[in-house]
Amino acid sequence: MALNLSQKQEVVAELADVAAKAHSLIAVEYAGTTVSQMTAMRKKARETGVYLKVVKNTLAARAVEGTEYECTKDALVGPLLYAFSTEEPGAAGRLIKEFAKGNDKLQAKVVSVGGQLYPATHVDVLASLPTRDQALAMLARVLAEPASMFARAVKAVADKQGGGEEAVAEAAVETA
Repeated sequence: MALNLSQKQEVVAELADVAAKAHSLIAVEYAGTTVSQMTAMRKKARETGVYLKVVKNTLAARAVEGTEYECTKDALVGPLLYAFSTEEPGAAGRLIKEFAKGNDKLQAKVVSVGGQLYPATHVDVLASLPTRDQALAMLARVLAEPASMFARAVKAVADKQGGGEEAVAEAAVETA
């Protein structure tokens, strides 16, 4: 079904709003993907904070104008599924990588993060980024390490001094 002008404007506005807030974009060739595979991917996308949309490339190109994904405009060729990570940068990469394992027809064509256009193989790099919770756990470990090292050093000094004081006390008792 063809969209009229007002429907196209709504699609462009919706996509532009998502693109303005998104952390990353992956455009994927989806030809040959079954309806059940697409449904499963859309369900998983909703759960993981990924916005999936199939739109005409001309509408997508208009939507990304003025956003950090404007660099992708020339690469938007062929039937594409657009995956925007709305909650964390690696979410779309993990989603596409997971579903590409079971479907060889699902192939990344465009990857963009931070205003930069990357080769399609960059999906693996994007998928390997830690989740927000993993990143916070790593940060907590990094912040806690100096404190635990300091505590171990203080304990080691106290242990050495404690042993030294006992030796001095024993020597003083023996000489008295």
